[in-house]
Amino acid sequence: MNRSSLFNAIVIVMSIVFVACQSKVETTAPTASDALYSEKHRPQFHFSPKEKWMNDPNGMVYYKGIYHLFYQHYPDSTVWGPMHWGHAVSKDLVHWEHLPIAIYPDSLGMIFSGSAVVDKDNTSGLGTKENPPLVAIYTYHAMEKEKAGHNDYQTQGIAYSTDDGMTWKKYHGNPVLKNPGIKDFRDPKVFWHEQSKKWIMTLAVQDHMEFYGSPNLLTWSKLGEFGRDKGAHGGVWECPDLFELPVEGTDEKHWVLLVSINPGGPNGGSATQYFVGNFNGKTFEPMYNMNDTTWLDYGPDNYAGVTWSNAPDNRRIFLGWMSNWAYTQVTPTQRWRGATTVPRELSLQASGPNRYVISRPVRELVQHAEEKDTTNANRALSLIEGEIEAAKFDYVELSNAKGEKLRIGLDKKAKEFYVDRSEAGNVTFSKEFVTRAVCPRLSNDATIPYTIVTDVSSVEVFFDNGLSVMTATFFPEEPFTNVRIVGTVEPKEMSAGKTTYLKKIW
Repeated sequence: MNRSSLFNAIVIVMSIVFVACQSKVETTAPTASDALYSEKHRPQFHFSPKEKWMNDPNGMVYYKGIYHLFYQHYPDSTVWGPMHWGHAVSKDLVHWEHLPIAIYPDSLGMIFSGSAVVDKDNTSGLGTKENPPLVAIYTYHAMEKEKAGHNDYQTQGIAYSTDDGMTWKKYHGNPVLKNPGIKDFRDPKVFWHEQSKKWIMTLAVQDHMEFYGSPNLLTWSKLGEFGRDKGAHGGVWECPDLFELPVEGTDEKHWVLLVSINPGGPNGGSATQYFVGNFNGKTFEPMYNMNDTTWLDYGPDNYAGVTWSNAPDNRRIFLGWMSNWAYTQVTPTQRWRGATTVPRELSLQASGPNRYVISRPVRELVQHAEEKDTTNANRALSLIEGEIEAAKFDYVELSNAKGEKLRIGLDKKAKEFYVDRSEAGNVTFSKEFVTRAVCPRLSNDATIPYTIVTDVSSVEVFFDNGLSVMTATFFPEEPFTNVRIVGTVEPKEMSAGKTTYLKKIW
């Protein structure tokens, strides 16, 4: 089900309550004793909302030592509803503080996905040279117009902050980009393009991306488009991102375009594909003809991810929504629904004529280790690293005392990795909950380096130094505290590598 269908199904029975948020409020980070964060299946070191619904990460921007995370949020239910921008901040990408809702719906519509930038030269005039503004660019979705049969129900608006992102004021001239009469005209991702000296907006438009330019974030003109005949088209295109990445071990750099698609993912439902090529300030050109779609993450539970603007040290840090539209509204949680992946650092790797995006957990996560001997219960929170001979590898198994188990393995004949969650707990809540997901092995090396990140109800697997990646959620009766690696030769059980136990963040 795409978002437009979902909107009609849910919002018919809802009304939007318009609220103004004008004043700065103290943060409300939960404590370790907070019962909300002890709920069954609640992630313990992944970000999740304190209560109620979340989906896409939005407006991620780094400023004055703080990582800002906004996200699609409905504060009144654990199922999708009128969208707000929730808000949280972090100094280390691991520990998060909840802040008050940043942007509320208004008469122009709900607040859908978008991005945020540091307008350091005050091109918008919304701040000053001495105190430049943070500017958020987002989609307005006018549900009443959609229900009435209009096509121009999505427009782009902006809000700005002059107090380092703590409070936000909407621009009086919204929308800054009107709709030309096209359904699915949304999810603006904006960055400053130094070569052309303008702001560039990448916008998802049904089955392709369009590029717009602006000198000031207030007035926009169309520059070009990409993708009508490229990549996967099993569903609507959403949540773009466009940025440059270095090729590891070389002086090369190439542009990468992320495109989320729903449905049409490699293992059903939603997923994120990418293209590598060149951006000339107006349009994007892939660097080679791709016969197969390349996916950022082949697992079923990484969608709508984008990267932080203005990240320090030229890092390109990605964060995804750890769920899938095929079943997200019926997952067996109680007072919250939705979480993010761990933050991941992206780069490119060369393989013959091809360039692949590789992703690895940020180094800050590895630094978040348990200082003392961990309890058995906390062993579910772990980062497992090692290297194994491909010819000897069968699978990694996570399990608990209830006999539930999750297997992560290699099908040598098919040359595919897999995550099998068929016996990992509750799988009956949705027929769309795929129990076995596969991912091609792109490397031909004799050994397989691996990193496996496990939380109470999720696993993120990075094989071959992040070349083949899978993310999956699961819902066991109790956490998986046992791990073993099974091989194809005697002795069949092998060392599970180095295990770093992680601390709870709530």
